[in-house]
Amino acid sequence: MSSPIALFTVTLTLLGGRVNVGGLPYTYLQPRHHHGFKTEPQFSEKYFPQTVDHFNFNSMGNGTFNQRYLITEEFWIKGYGPIFFYTGNEGDIWDFASNSGFITELAAQLRALVIFAEHRYYGRSLPFDKDSFSIPQIGLLTVEQALADYAVMIRELKQQLAATDCPVIVFGGSYGGMLSAYMRLKYPNMVAGALAASAPVLSTAGLGDSGQFFRDVTADFESVASECRDAVRGGFHQLKELARHQDYSHIQSEFSLCKPPSSAQDIQQLNGLLRNAFTLMAMLDYPYSTHFLGTCPPTHGPDLLSSLRNTVGIVYNSTGLLPCFDLYSLYVKCADPTGCGLGLDSLAWDYQACTEIDLCYESNNVTDMFPPMAFTETDRQLYCAKRWGVVPRPNWLKTQFWGDALSTASNIIFSNGDLDPWANGGVRKSLSSSLVALNISGGAHHLDLRGSNDADPESVLSARKTEAELITQWVKMDPTSVSGTGTQRWTHCRTFPVLSAY
Repeated sequence: MSSPIALFTVTLTLLGGRVNVGGLPYTYLQPRHHHGFKTEPQFSEKYFPQTVDHFNFNSMGNGTFNQRYLITEEFWIKGYGPIFFYTGNEGDIWDFASNSGFITELAAQLRALVIFAEHRYYGRSLPFDKDSFSIPQIGLLTVEQALADYAVMIRELKQQLAATDCPVIVFGGSYGGMLSAYMRLKYPNMVAGALAASAPVLSTAGLGDSGQFFRDVTADFESVASECRDAVRGGFHQLKELARHQDYSHIQSEFSLCKPPSSAQDIQQLNGLLRNAFTLMAMLDYPYSTHFLGTCPPTHGPDLLSSLRNTVGIVYNSTGLLPCFDLYSLYVKCADPTGCGLGLDSLAWDYQACTEIDLCYESNNVTDMFPPMAFTETDRQLYCAKRWGVVPRPNWLKTQFWGDALSTASNIIFSNGDLDPWANGGVRKSLSSSLVALNISGGAHHLDLRGSNDADPESVLSARKTEAELITQWVKMDPTSVSGTGTQRWTHCRTFPVLSAY
């Protein structure tokens, strides 16, 4: 997911600096005060001895690896307050903790313990260290193993912290939001409720229209300026004509490429790099300094290509220090057409997109503004067999995690912003009083998980208020006590003050 779905923590290491493509510039990561509470707590970084293989007693025996997690007891009424547990997704866990301020703001109100758990095979949680991305070691990277990691960690940490009767609420954004929903489905005995923000649980299970994602990226730009779509489409058309005449030196000059393209493959790579930049800008259209969509190429004339280059330079060269663009280092083609990102985390996400996570999305230049770039199930199978020696299972998420047959579940919030191209791959309509869909007007990718900001639209303030109210209800009514005392114990636990911030 532009890993976002690494969308959320993808970082581009640029000459002279580092840009958090999935998060705010560092000026927005300073401690905030919310209704008198300091809500950027000091997390302690710790490691949990995690089982390598939860489901095969022979393959790894009782082998363990060090799984990283972050924890703060700053707001917690020890032994009584709830536990807020972030189901880490495809990246370094510090990036998620730094960009999910709503969780700590709410923890300050409900006096909760906060834990951010890192997903196996990401960040520093590598089961086999440098060999983690080798075959067959990579085979233990599955959604099921990750969920079992979180379940084991929750149970053990509750024992260690004398918190066995404290209800657990899970939170996550994007792929992490999918994991939060899955935790409630898979381990309802341990998880009282889930906030699944921007969680494309339907489209990643192969449900829906393969053209939806890039159609929605296009719609984001079109909503800002109707001529944007035609301008971008015109720029890609000019690039196609230059490539058809093999005018590669002109293409190199127009796009400031480090080397001239020399083949159809290079042109396809350039198209992918350009499309990926627009995808990232659409996902991260937050109402503060990451507001990208105001930039659009002119609608006609000879400057379409240079304007296209300058627009995508917002993503690939935000420092302005790159002398040229290297086609194959800035963007890596993978099993996720929305982008896997770079570095070791991108390898892990590529493998997941080759196994359980179905991301067969395509652009077609009819319903969207991008060149026709197909990625069919056959394309996926061929790529994944060559790269990882695996055959994808396109229907597995439907079977294992219910697909769109969610009506018998409970206590899950599915939040989506209408500016987020992932939104229509998620749950947009409430299915019951405890399966609640929140649609956030003017909201980008999991904007509601971010900390409060003066520029937040009223829609996200309202969404957070509803989320806080529902989570408070779940905490009060949680029946999952290990001791079996259920709701009764909360009559005692609610004697501490709960302050309303929303």
